[in-house]
Amino acid sequence: MLNLERLRTLDALARHGSVSAAAEGLHITTSAVSQQMSKLEREVGQQLLAKNGRGVRLTDAGRLLADHAARILSQVELAQADLEAQRGQVVGELRLVAFPTALRGLFPAALTALRNDHPALRLTSRELEPEYGVAAVMRGDADLAVVLDWYNKPLPMPEGLAKAPILDDRVEIAMPEGHPLAGRSEVDLADFAEDEWVAWPEGEFCHEWLLYTLRTKGVEPRIAHRAEEHHTQLALVAAGLGVCVAPRLGRDPMPPGVRAVPVRNRVHRYIYAVWRADADRRPSIRAAVQALRTAAEKVG
Repeated sequence: MLNLERLRTLDALARHGSVSAAAEGLHITTSAVSQQMSKLEREVGQQLLAKNGRGVRLTDAGRLLADHAARILSQVELAQADLEAQRGQVVGELRLVAFPTALRGLFPAALTALRNDHPALRLTSRELEPEYGVAAVMRGDADLAVVLDWYNKPLPMPEGLAKAPILDDRVEIAMPEGHPLAGRSEVDLADFAEDEWVAWPEGEFCHEWLLYTLRTKGVEPRIAHRAEEHHTQLALVAAGLGVCVAPRLGRDPMPPGVRAVPVRNRVHRYIYAVWRADADRRPSIRAAVQALRTAAEKVG
């Protein structure tokens, strides 16, 4: 009889593409991955892995069994979800990921509420940018991810995921108090054609959105500084080093010397939760979505 944990290891190898990445995704050592695969090969009586340079690749038999393993594990997850739904209790483990401002702006209140209301639920969380959060859910490394769409640039979303809206996050432009536009009640992104920008690291989803949006307005952005965190970006703005996009979620407290002005025609981003569709009936998923929505109600 095939061992479920060994099938899980094979599935991780197929999804991650290497022993080291599979070990990281499963939170075990590389030697444990190798041992599990050796045992699985003895069980099935066929070679499942072959050397490929310094790494390994799946043989034809390995790919065949990995396809079955993915379906088996999906059915196991569906069975667990159905059992949880029938019992109606929020129990077990729930692994959550979120992009930085959602982790800071929503998770403290949401996770505290979940822990207080459902003491039998074990919670873990970590920070991941939206595209990596989606990938973690698809790989089975996370149960739920909080991600975002910009109003004019949606995040690519693979099939097999369910989603629920959490918050419409209004965006403003942060600038030094002495900026010529700081006294305006509204601004347009094109008003900052001559300004230097403080933006996200190159290649990130939000950085690509900023370039795309400014260029559609005929502005070639002058990005002088890049920082992952909004609070770091705002500190650079407070020092007079540029302007930045300032969503309301997770930005408080605003540093002294910075003025945030709303963008005309309401620039915003949609914050939502995603999870695998085969886990849709898990009470813990539904409890987490509700806790996140309650936390979002407190965002100004």
